[in-house]
Amino acid sequence: MSETISLGTYFFERVKQAGVHSIFGVPGDFNLALLDHIKEVDGLKWIGNANELNAGYEADGYARVNGFSCIVTTFGVGELSAVNAIAGAYAEHIPLIHVVGMPSVSATQKKLLLHHTLGDKKFDDFLNMSRPISGKSYAIQHLDSAPKHIDDLIETAILTKRPVYLGFPSNFYDEQVPKSLLTDYKLQLTPPVNDRLVEAEFIENVLKLVESSKQPIILVDACVSRHNATEEVLELAKLTKFPVFTTPMGKSSFGEDHEEFYGHYIGALSAPDVKEVVETSDCVISLGGLLSDYNTGSFSYSYSTRNVVEFHSNYCMFKSAIYDNISMKGALRSLITTLASSGLSFERKLSPPSSKDAYKSAQVCPPGILTQDYLWKRLSYFLKPKDILVAETGTSSFGILGTHLPNNAKAISQVLWGSIGFSLPAAVGAAFAAEDSRKFLSEDVRRTILFIGDGSIQLTVQAISDACRWNLKPYIFILNNNGYTIEKLIHGPYEGYNNIQPWRHQLLLDLFADQIEYKNYTVKTCSELNELFNCEKFQTPDKIRVIELFLEEFDAPESLKKQAALSEKINAA
Repeated sequence: MSETISLGTYFFERVKQAGVHSIFGVPGDFNLALLDHIKEVDGLKWIGNANELNAGYEADGYARVNGFSCIVTTFGVGELSAVNAIAGAYAEHIPLIHVVGMPSVSATQKKLLLHHTLGDKKFDDFLNMSRPISGKSYAIQHLDSAPKHIDDLIETAILTKRPVYLGFPSNFYDEQVPKSLLTDYKLQLTPPVNDRLVEAEFIENVLKLVESSKQPIILVDACVSRHNATEEVLELAKLTKFPVFTTPMGKSSFGEDHEEFYGHYIGALSAPDVKEVVETSDCVISLGGLLSDYNTGSFSYSYSTRNVVEFHSNYCMFKSAIYDNISMKGALRSLITTLASSGLSFERKLSPPSSKDAYKSAQVCPPGILTQDYLWKRLSYFLKPKDILVAETGTSSFGILGTHLPNNAKAISQVLWGSIGFSLPAAVGAAFAAEDSRKFLSEDVRRTILFIGDGSIQLTVQAISDACRWNLKPYIFILNNNGYTIEKLIHGPYEGYNNIQPWRHQLLLDLFADQIEYKNYTVKTCSELNELFNCEKFQTPDKIRVIELFLEEFDAPESLKKQAALSEKINAA
């Protein structure tokens, strides 16, 4: 057997070691020879997307389920088409590696006037554009150091939960490196241990606050799930019996069937009984906070910052004191150990807010046309543990806040970046991850369920083709409410710029689904939705489905209506 392998094969072997089995992207002349090496790695497959933006969104969705992903584009035209998706991954703490097939080093040194350039004979323009949206970026220059840089980028992405950028010149794809590198060095994917003395001081302060408090709560946000701290949060809640609230971005980071779950906190948009408990608490343990406008009800949090303890991915904060380089996961583990041995006794002091059970009203099916209120509440009874629920920015992302998720279900929504059209390819990427887990890890079948508006789907509709190409079986619910409802609620309800060209959504699968089984549905009333959700055959993910839901144009979740009013006020300020 050969003692060397090509650098291209080395790269894909490392990506596989990091848990990836599906590679997203679009072929281009500068990356074609690199793609040849995918088939040399057993268990890897090239997905091949219709465009780079969708490839980036699918890589994002894949990473949210799998923990890491890879996208390959070509120099200039390809990589720039993916930039919006990569920026969203950066904003929302999603680990992926963006590999760009670049012109050869000799072409760069000779400053040839190549296609896909800006005509300025410079070859680092696009690398520099990507630096602000990359946790780390590097373009290979020397063969000897290339494996080390590849390893470092993969480790950086997974440990920091950010996208990284690898520029891969075409002359390096077939260059040989020692095969032993793959076994001599094991990727370091476990976060470093916290400084014990600094962590001990922080935990001591937290313990004192907990001891003196009468109504402590736990507030769970997005970075709990992004940085793999969900198990620690559950253990902390079970130990202390403190009420747990989640933010919009934190939805599904804490199981809603647990008795410690008390509801969603969104500042002024919260249910009154939730708002009362959170804002009168004398000890808020804030975990993984990303305090953006849509995540906080336009910054309307009203609890006292003097009583807040913050756990973040790479630092912690007690009142005004910042403890750098103390990771949330390790600090939570230390806090649990300290509390368990502290001698403190914990008991449940508050009954759950009644708003927590608002979804139960959907047990009675109302007459008449389908409404947003009934849709999201009734969805609670259709979902199963381990389902992947993907919601588009707008009525869907706000609507799922009224849906009760069973434990171990996963919610995906791009609350911070908020790029419309994200959810369809993200759902396809999530479905790829679920299928890879079933195939390579023998995990159970997981359903992928998407809710997207009739406006948003027009931006990324080709992702349906990707799902059909690989015979994935997501549920695609299209909310037909005659255009961009969220934009209409914010400003210009009757202006033409918020309207769209209507599509015949029932023909989408006729267009894309060649030689695979599929089915279309239309739902216009609450009773039709109830009947569909009760259908045993419909509950089985044995084919790709498009379900078109017809809703009134200005019908929207109440939280979205309130958020839209706040957003318009901020925009005009």
